[in-house]
Amino acid sequence: MGILLYNIFLVFLKAGIHGASLFNPKAKKWVTGRKDIFNRLTSVISQHDKVIWMHCASLGEFEQGRPLIEKLRTQYSGYKILLTFFSPSGYEVQKNYKGADWVFYLPADGPRNARRFLEIVNPSLVIFVKYEFWFYYLKKIKYRKAPLLLVSALFRQDTIFFKWYGGLQRKMLSRFDHLFVQNEDSKVLLNHIGLGDICSVSGDTRFDRVIEISQKFQPIPVIEQFIGNDNAIIAGSTWREDEEVLQKVFSSIGNSSLKLIIAPHEIDEAHIDELKKLFPGCTLFSALSTGNKQPATSNILIIDNIGMLSRLYHYGYITFVGGSFRRSGVHNVLEAAVHGKPVLYGPVYEKYSEAIELIRSGGGICVNNAGEFSATIQRLLSNQVFYKDCAACSHHYVWKNKGATEKIIQFIQEKRLLTI
Repeated sequence: MGILLYNIFLVFLKAGIHGASLFNPKAKKWVTGRKDIFNRLTSVISQHDKVIWMHCASLGEFEQGRPLIEKLRTQYSGYKILLTFFSPSGYEVQKNYKGADWVFYLPADGPRNARRFLEIVNPSLVIFVKYEFWFYYLKKIKYRKAPLLLVSALFRQDTIFFKWYGGLQRKMLSRFDHLFVQNEDSKVLLNHIGLGDICSVSGDTRFDRVIEISQKFQPIPVIEQFIGNDNAIIAGSTWREDEEVLQKVFSSIGNSSLKLIIAPHEIDEAHIDELKKLFPGCTLFSALSTGNKQPATSNILIIDNIGMLSRLYHYGYITFVGGSFRRSGVHNVLEAAVHGKPVLYGPVYEKYSEAIELIRSGGGICVNNAGEFSATIQRLLSNQVFYKDCAACSHHYVWKNKGATEKIIQFIQEKRLLTI
């Protein structure tokens, strides 16, 4: 019954995306990116290539997998790396990623597609990041006896794996040779369904990634010029709901020496126009250059490009992570915390263990509304003891959790999953 429902799900998934592609740009990229994909794979991958295949659902999972890719490339230089994505959000941003030899969309799941894909790729090692469990791919990988790892996985009691009707999903998990989970709670859950023997707690590879980024920090002269000697609030990955709260907060503070820099999650023209209306007189990053003098009347800067956020947080006296005032939830709090700054976010964070733990550590602060937000900023600006404690806790929380990548690499070496 489970496989029948899964096949029905695949039919509706493909039909739904193809239908949406007629009017939705993201769905259209999903469809067009998979056209003629097997011929394109065959044209670049030779049967003589020794391939490590990593699959990521989207961009967030890629950031988790990236430290592992780069470690594998260094230690196993005789292998080539294939990186696949399910979502355009990951593929379109990282399709030119130099750490992999090839970057492709993953063909839609199904017995024929999975078999053909694996015949072409013939992987020596397969790594899935965090989640995305495709039944036929996992089944065919197991049949081919290619080592199969799940890394940085996180499980909750309320997910289908632990329900009475989750037999198919539990079977998919059992296909993996090893499950590397982020915390002890996940391991306990897997013990309850008989998978404890193939599970170990490695932590989250994202900690390794943000630490690496911070250590390779490169200055942004335009931002330094804009901030000058003032303090700045860096608001990253914001959505409309976050920005409306920020507007109320910044208006109520009324501190002319406090700068606000907003890096929105979406930078399309319509959203930038909304921001310009919400923050009249703001300056766009694209309008600045290193040689320009920032007008004294403009203390709000909108970042209208991508790829700068992890470095931007370095410049914040206080940081705010968006998504936390909307249903989807907070974005990556670790990018801000690694720089040793207080990290503020709204009330929607309960599904994200790192956001919960950052608050418990003392480095993160939940602000439920504009009033709490304003009061917290005022306290951080006026109370140096409180500020320094928050900043130190953020830094300590990230650094104490490093090392997941090394644990996974050590497992690969000890089990001799790859030959040098």
